[in-house]
Amino acid sequence: MKTASKQKLRLLYIIDILASKSDEEHLLSANDIIRYLKEDYGIECERKTVYDCIDCLNEYGYEIIKSQSPRGYFMVPYHFELPELRLLIDAVQSANFISAKKTKALLKKFSGFASEYQYKRIEKQVYIDNRNKCDNESIFYNIDILDSAILKRKQVEVVYRRRKVVDGKKAVYEEKKMTINPYALIWSNDHYYLVGNHNKYDNLIHLRVDRLKSVVVTDTTARRFSDVSPYTTSFDTADYSKKHLSMFSGDIKPIELICNNSMIEDFIDKFGEKCFMKPFDENHFLAKTDVAVTDGLASWVMQYGDKVKVKSPKELKNMIIDKSKSILSLYNG
Repeated sequence: MKTASKQKLRLLYIIDILASKSDEEHLLSANDIIRYLKEDYGIECERKTVYDCIDCLNEYGYEIIKSQSPRGYFMVPYHFELPELRLLIDAVQSANFISAKKTKALLKKFSGFASEYQYKRIEKQVYIDNRNKCDNESIFYNIDILDSAILKRKQVEVVYRRRKVVDGKKAVYEEKKMTINPYALIWSNDHYYLVGNHNKYDNLIHLRVDRLKSVVVTDTTARRFSDVSPYTTSFDTADYSKKHLSMFSGDIKPIELICNNSMIEDFIDKFGEKCFMKPFDENHFLAKTDVAVTDGLASWVMQYGDKVKVKSPKELKNMIIDKSKSILSLYNG
């Protein structure tokens, strides 16, 4: 590159140097910046030019702090604060619908949002090799395709895969083709789900996006979600995911639970603070909410043992009784 062209890029190079090599604990002097410009980019520069460039960058909107003791400059992160970056990294690490290969690629991209010293500190706490990650490398492309289909209100044709055990072999995939009216994408229970309507039926279904082998957007207009759900103007993903525990489909009904006082935080975490609660006796509270009465709800209640008793509906009571009998029979038999 010609020297004149490099000089025009000097401001951008100084941004890169400050972003990658400075933070509150690692200051750069004007001489340091001059050295990096020379070593990394082959640009000669004077101290006064560096000062002028920093003033120009601050005027534009970057936050470059000049410290007097010790003397030097550092750039305040302009993309993410370090705790914000930590949250993003933790989310990517824990999401098992993101493949190990894609996880590593994303973490590498995140390194550009912190100084090299800050990222090394975070990187020491990054472990992904032993996590249960999916092997579907196309999930990001499928999410993008589905998002576009939802926006354009178009049907999608998908190939959905499930595993089954075959004699003498490991679990193998069986595939099913479906035409889906897509309404929402929801991250729940560490999986990404497509919520939609199977074209042959009148209810909502959930499909795990990591199990989609292929997704093709059609030219056919999707069926309105108001035809198969209680939502009319917009599909409320937050409300829907709150009422469908573990993403099980089912009819929304009012439930009443008598819960041990020690469960109040768990109940609020699951159903939100707007649910009705009042004291029942000295050791229990009565909770009411509207939720899909499904196997997922029954399993959620049963995990708390004798700390939760279903007051209503009878349908949920019977589900828990039947599940308890089946478990007992399994171990007695």
